[in-house]
Amino acid sequence: MTPRIPEYVLSFESILRPMVMTIALGLIWLGAARMPATAKSRFTTAGALSAVFVGWEVVAHYLGAANTYLSTIESPQPVPTLLFGLLIPLVVAAIALWRSENVATLVSAIPLHWLVAAQVYRVAGGIFLVLWADGRLPWQFALPAGIGDVTTGIVAVVVAASLARNAVGAEMATYAWCLFGIADLVVAIAMGAMTSPGQVHVLALDAPNLLMTAYPLVMVPTFAVPLALMLHGLVLLRLRRGAAATRRLVAA
Repeated sequence: MTPRIPEYVLSFESILRPMVMTIALGLIWLGAARMPATAKSRFTTAGALSAVFVGWEVVAHYLGAANTYLSTIESPQPVPTLLFGLLIPLVVAAIALWRSENVATLVSAIPLHWLVAAQVYRVAGGIFLVLWADGRLPWQFALPAGIGDVTTGIVAVVVAASLARNAVGAEMATYAWCLFGIADLVVAIAMGAMTSPGQVHVLALDAPNLLMTAYPLVMVPTFAVPLALMLHGLVLLRLRRGAAATRRLVAA
């Protein structure tokens, strides 16, 4: 049986999804405008990335709305198909970054502070706290996921501003923020699995987490979370490259 989704969640998601799409597409075209390449190469690379990104969103929306990932008390999934929706986009993104020089060049052209600031959308994780207060999500998932997301989204703006000003300690703060943001996502995924019907359901047995595999909240683990992990990965990669370049300059 499909759990009943509150109307305010549907309204919230209808506003949030276009906002996240705008942020992500804006990053792609910002990188294209700054990448050292011909106009044709910039347009082609940005256009292809945009098409893939929109296609991913459409597929995630279709599979979520079709209840592909739905797990209920009556029919728990022995193998959580939600993991495929989470991991496949990450694998595809890693391969594209590794195999395509144009994609790597475009991503490298995006200002680092904008990659950080993009995760301001994580404040939307506050909806988990609202659903917990409404008695619709178990606290074991809602509290760490909601508080962690809101904190990550707010601090993203502060860290991005420090990077833009080249403030002392900005890079160290970015590392710390990035690791916290990744840890928040890992904890949320783990708590989501352990509070939902399935093989590893060991928490919230009396009031299981029934909403996270139902549309539209299923878009969080199949779209918003992979996007956040991609952004964190790009930030860490850029910081590592920057540190390596600094060491080469010092050695020279």
